[in-house]
Amino acid sequence: MNTSGDKKRPDNTSEPVRSSRSIELRNNRVDSRALFVDTREVIITHGEESYRLRLTAQNKLILTK
Repeated sequence: MNTSGDKKRPDNTSEPVRSSRSIELRNNRVDSRALFVDTREVIITHGEESYRLRLTAQNKLILTK
């Protein structure tokens, strides 16, 4: 799965190409627009688990395991 910071390699291997960017955190808040730049889905890792955060067509957020 691609996260907003991952891009597929030109040879279509499953190993993502990592890119980095910074997201501003103010008073324990993140603006969702900073997460969804050029994508409608991000993957959040928590320990060994991965969660998918999606932006819907109705501009709602859905978090799934």
